Amino acid sequence: MDNTQRSHLLIEDLSVARGERILLGGISLRLSSGQIAEVTGPNGVGKSTLLRAIAGFFPVRSGRMSWVESEAADSAPLAERLHYVGHLDGLKSALTARENLEIGLGFLGRDRRTPLQALDRMELAHVLDLPVGYLSAGQRRRVALARLLIVDRPLWLLDEPLTALDRHARALLNAIVAGHLGSGGLTLAATHEPLGLPGTIQVRLGTR
Repeated sequence: MDNTQRSHLLIEDLSVARGERILLGGISLRLSSGQIAEVTGPNGVGKSTLLRAIAGFFPVRSGRMSWVESEAADSAPLAERLHYVGHLDGLKSALTARENLEIGLGFLGRDRRTPLQALDRMELAHVLDLPVGYLSAGQRRRVALARLLIVDRPLWLLDEPLTALDRHARALLNAIVAGHLGSGGLTLAATHEPLGLPGTIQVRLGTR
């Protein structure tokens, strides 16, 4: 990632609805290169909905989302700038860790790393050719998080990223996220448990 490139995620008065039901309303946020924000709040207030809307999985009823690079007025498509890792691992149990990551390599773009390189960074190189159905919940979660590493994308959307991770794996993830921020990346995490990284912006939902 280019350290000289300043990027910004801009969210202005965002509202998300399913049918006539408002799932989320009035959300505004500016996140810039090197910053991490944690979205917190009780269950059901829309933490996951916000991330899924940014990722393009939910239609936006009103408001605006944009991705701006440097201080130029032109915006780039959000979908081409982000990685999304949901609170479910989204892995196919019958496939190996390598095969699961190769699925992502088919459509994520250039600057690719191999599944082995990504898994090695997650300290899981030894499970490369094992079906993920044989892995522990924590190992499966690390395989899912390895998707962040196979292609460089500046915006990481993480839904409950600490789920099923032990203390060592949490420290490993924190180091990876800190490295991403240090290289100019941005991270938005929906979580009940803080990652504990310095300078974290808090976005609390469900309060007035």
